[in-house]
Amino acid sequence: METHTLETVGADLVHDVRGPLPSSDGRPPLFMIGQPMDATGFRALAARLPERTVVTYDPRGLGRSTRKDGRVDHTPRTQADDVHAVIEALGAGPVEMFASSGGAVTALAVVARYPADVTTLVAHEPPLITLTPDGPAAVRARAGVRDAYEKRGWGAGMAAFVAMTSWEGEFTDAYFAQPEPDPAAFGMPAEDDGSRDDPLLSDRSWAVSGYRPDADAIAAAPTRVVIAVGEESENVLTGRTSVAAAELLGLRVTVFPSHHGGFLDGEFGYPGKPDEFAVRLRQVLDGAS
Repeated sequence: METHTLETVGADLVHDVRGPLPSSDGRPPLFMIGQPMDATGFRALAARLPERTVVTYDPRGLGRSTRKDGRVDHTPRTQADDVHAVIEALGAGPVEMFASSGGAVTALAVVARYPADVTTLVAHEPPLITLTPDGPAAVRARAGVRDAYEKRGWGAGMAAFVAMTSWEGEFTDAYFAQPEPDPAAFGMPAEDDGSRDDPLLSDRSWAVSGYRPDADAIAAAPTRVVIAVGEESENVLTGRTSVAAAELLGLRVTVFPSHHGGFLDGEFGYPGKPDEFAVRLRQVLDGAS
């Protein structure tokens, strides 16, 4: 693996390349992106695709990529510009792309803004909460996570986030009537360390979850777009947002193994099924539905 840093006006973007460029198999490089997850989250998946040249990166302000623009918010448009800049700097385009969570939102913005950059996009569980039928209630639930974090710190915020993302079905009065979840019940610390800069629990990433993809621009792009959803996510929030995103784009979801972090091993706590996930990703990139 080689690590590079691309210096731009707004950020220094650190990215890793596993394998040769140009790729030895004649296929486009496979670019993997997440948000707020950085490149470390793709170690397990990249290791299971040894035949591919894989590019990963840390979004600006996350992991090793430092910001110089004086901002703390995360927006799909800015991140799409960064991904485009990395692709151009590597001379690696067009690429195939696997993008998960907020990275899937960024990737949809890349296709809309830079349609020549990506041949196939597998967008895994984009958390586009405003697209769901209960969008206003989902926005209210998101605000509840931020409020818990602001009032009581990381443990309380993360407990609220887990409660929100594991809730099945639409956010009803029953959801909002629940008592605030106890961090200890989720194995999380109750003490407050005073920090309030977490991109997942604060409002710094609301532009990501509130984004509306440009369906017309995506339809006009030459990119093959696949909206992927984990088999365990059917009734929870990111499963519902995946279905809503697919409907917006006139597509049907493609089912993958496991859950929202289905490509992760045990390094980050709740493991998925990375072996099965890699097999499915390989099939989909090869053209399977």
